[in-house]
Amino acid sequence: MVVAVLVVAVGVSYGQALLAPGDAPLTVRTVEWVRDNGGAGVVDAVENWWFTRNPPPNAAPDPSALPDLPPPQAGTRAAGTSHPGRPGTTSGPPTVTIPSGITPVAREGVWVPGRLDRQGLPAMFTTFVQPDPTHASVVAAVAWIRASDTVGHLVAGTTQPGGDGWPDGARVAPGDVSSLVATFNSGWRFKDLLGGFYENGRYSHSLQTGAGSVVIDRTGRVTVGQWGRDVTMSPSVVAVRQNLHLIVDAGAAEPGIADASGPWGVSKNQRQFTWRSGLGIDAHGNLIYVAGDGMTLKMLTAALVAAKATRAVELDMHTNMVFFARWAPTAANGPVSPAKLLPTMPSRADRYIAPDQRDFFYVTLR
Repeated sequence: MVVAVLVVAVGVSYGQALLAPGDAPLTVRTVEWVRDNGGAGVVDAVENWWFTRNPPPNAAPDPSALPDLPPPQAGTRAAGTSHPGRPGTTSGPPTVTIPSGITPVAREGVWVPGRLDRQGLPAMFTTFVQPDPTHASVVAAVAWIRASDTVGHLVAGTTQPGGDGWPDGARVAPGDVSSLVATFNSGWRFKDLLGGFYENGRYSHSLQTGAGSVVIDRTGRVTVGQWGRDVTMSPSVVAVRQNLHLIVDAGAAEPGIADASGPWGVSKNQRQFTWRSGLGIDAHGNLIYVAGDGMTLKMLTAALVAAKATRAVELDMHTNMVFFARWAPTAANGPVSPAKLLPTMPSRADRYIAPDQRDFFYVTLR
């Protein structure tokens, strides 16, 4: 009788996880249910065993894994063109440094313009880089987003950060779709980290001093920094998303990135070859997003440094957790359409248009 009751209770709990609102595949719902019901240590052990024993090959990247870089839009001006009437605005993304020992493939490190602003200057550029000469098959896609052209948004999901009544409906606001530049994933589950979430006067989990933080102010400007040092709470702050500690600071990798312990998750997490993502800023405050499959934390950090991030945090990791779509009109004055930053990214290109279980970011034209 006791066994039957336990079986029913487990079945009900698992069923509720499978039917919980918000977009998430079966594998993610199952793994997170196991984690939430006493199996976190087992999941961590299995992930460490699997992802550390399946390194990517040291060979040329598979062409099918390379980004499908967009063609320039009609009316695109050169990357070096200045922004009229915007003193101090940088003209384009920084030069990508190809890591030593890498044999570059075609178009590696070459910035390709994305969606145009209202003056015909690209608000975003994309490229890619091989971050590790000992695993040359790994490709990290990079997106650079001009801060002066764009407005950042943080949206709570249906299960992360937790709680009901968040104002955004766990999706991109319908009125913002036509001005989308990019949609991308946020950070780890809050049960798996020390860090907080804040949106428009409401907290979910306390903000932690020293944590790597993505901060959005009332003008929509997004920055990345260490909470309590680079960024703090003020009346101008409308959103904060914390995730572990900085992995890039002062333009260099933080000490201990390659170690099996430290402030970046459970032991050996840093050495897993898996999907990873990160977000940083360049010297002028523009956003830099990096993502790729088969990457250790050291590789992710190397890609961010190569793209000239001055400060950066790791965002989410593993299959179905890492996602970025660029958005642009399909024709002059036509509707916008999404395209994945990497063709191998799981999920639909229009993820986050419907309610999602995880919190996420999106960027619109200013």
